[in-house]
Amino acid sequence: MKGKLLIYQVFPRWFGNTTNVNKENGTIEENGVGKFSSFTTKALSEIRKMGFSHIWYTGVIEHATKTDYSGFGIKKDHPDVVKGNAGSPYAIKDYYDVDPDLADSVEFRMEEFEDLVERSHKQDLKVIVDFVANHVARQYFSDAKRRKVDNLGEKDDTSRAFAPDNNFYYTPNQELYLDFAADKGENAYHEFPAKATGNDRFDNTPNFYDWYETVKLNYGVDYANGRNKYFIPEPDTWYKMKDILLFWASKGVDGFRCDMAEMVPVEFWNWVIPKIKSKYKSITFIAEVYNPNEYASYIQAGFDYLYDKVGLYDSLKNIITGNRPSSDITGCWQSLGDLQPHMLNFLENHDEQRIASDFFAKDPFKAIPGLIVSATMNTCPFMVYSGQELGEKGMDKEGFSGIDGRTTIFDYWSVDSIRNWYNDGKFGLSNLTEDQKNLRKIYTKILSLCSSEQAISDGKFFDVMYVNYDNPDFDPTKQYAFFRGYKKDLLLIVANFDDKAVNININIPEAVYDYLNIDASKFRSAKDLLSNKKQSLKSGLSSSFETKLEAYSGRIFKFVVE
Repeated sequence: MKGKLLIYQVFPRWFGNTTNVNKENGTIEENGVGKFSSFTTKALSEIRKMGFSHIWYTGVIEHATKTDYSGFGIKKDHPDVVKGNAGSPYAIKDYYDVDPDLADSVEFRMEEFEDLVERSHKQDLKVIVDFVANHVARQYFSDAKRRKVDNLGEKDDTSRAFAPDNNFYYTPNQELYLDFAADKGENAYHEFPAKATGNDRFDNTPNFYDWYETVKLNYGVDYANGRNKYFIPEPDTWYKMKDILLFWASKGVDGFRCDMAEMVPVEFWNWVIPKIKSKYKSITFIAEVYNPNEYASYIQAGFDYLYDKVGLYDSLKNIITGNRPSSDITGCWQSLGDLQPHMLNFLENHDEQRIASDFFAKDPFKAIPGLIVSATMNTCPFMVYSGQELGEKGMDKEGFSGIDGRTTIFDYWSVDSIRNWYNDGKFGLSNLTEDQKNLRKIYTKILSLCSSEQAISDGKFFDVMYVNYDNPDFDPTKQYAFFRGYKKDLLLIVANFDDKAVNININIPEAVYDYLNIDASKFRSAKDLLSNKKQSLKSGLSSSFETKLEAYSGRIFKFVVE
């Protein structure tokens, strides 16, 4: 797909859930749940109209849950190895099935998902789903797999802590002991021998702060003995994971967001991604990777994009909250070099705290300058988490996770801001506050510019901070400025992270025009694309540019030849 990828991450379990009971630790019957069918043609059209090109349906694959679906042939999960009542979407219970919570008719759940993919495509939205490669639910069992496919662990030699073709790691002759307040009586969860826990706990005593509901998958690395690798021949787990990826690609999905990809050996990705892309040439792979030293190896392995979490996201969060200077943004792109186009920018996702929460900015408008920078400073994708554009606070006490500034991924819940926008499927702004309307308008405008302005979607980037550090009319700790250029189009983008309005005069080096191959003397006006206001340039654009910025704002100037 040409142009800038704009991804809308959405959690189907609460998107479209119109039940407003919101009882702490409530059941599915009490709190309700969103469905695949909640994503009507109208819903998808509204998402597309905001400017998004892709939709990431988070939590689609069947995962462990406390809700009983045994009447439909789905094995029950022990409650002590399920987080929350709905369960973590990253504790996969059956790689070949979808979450029954999301189906109107459980027995036709896969058909309903396939219909969702088709509806999404008809609205010109490409579909992304999670691929959780590092771990599965403790009671993983696929009842939907093809007959020729063995279940994970079915043929493991459980007497050995590690064997290259085992799917799991074991603590031989040891029972699993859950080191927290779990049932220790006759109804206790039993696992013998104990399997290693998903966050690389290779003993038999995971505690409450571990990923105790998951078990680590074995890709041929012997962690107990110097991390020795047994990749020749390829381990059995590699082939099982390849089959799973091909299965979902055959359902018409357009991309995979690969959970904790760096906890899986890069050699596996280097082997499997080309095999998937050889059959599905346009499919996209996005990696959740947090170690910058490993970025290049994951791109070389075939990933299209990597999370820019520890660089741009962490920097912007600290700048928005006043803990770092805005000039630190320069170091983010400098450290990436040629990898910059392969990063995925965001200000929210399901793992991070909501901008409007008490744990972050408290006020979503304080993040507007960060939004402008993250969305427009390069050609790489930009992602918005559902509700972010409405200033969702994430300050509910839903259940397992408590009040943590995030919207729950573990419990059944309905999100007020999304529910009011959803408006029983009618959508529109009538149930939104004035602040929500204004914030959504800003997001929609910026997203539309990311698509319509080729200088943003495809152009070159030039940071002018280096000539403004000693500028008395520019505060490099509170403002950030850069150019984007494409052919004859030139944009100046400036963000103000300050809590007050400022008048600034930006120094512009001649190197900008040389690098972008643009004759600035011909420009006669500058139009702010966010406000549509024009600013006259009597003698063209030269060595400086003066403007006013409101508190927590930014401007995107397009220079015009008249």
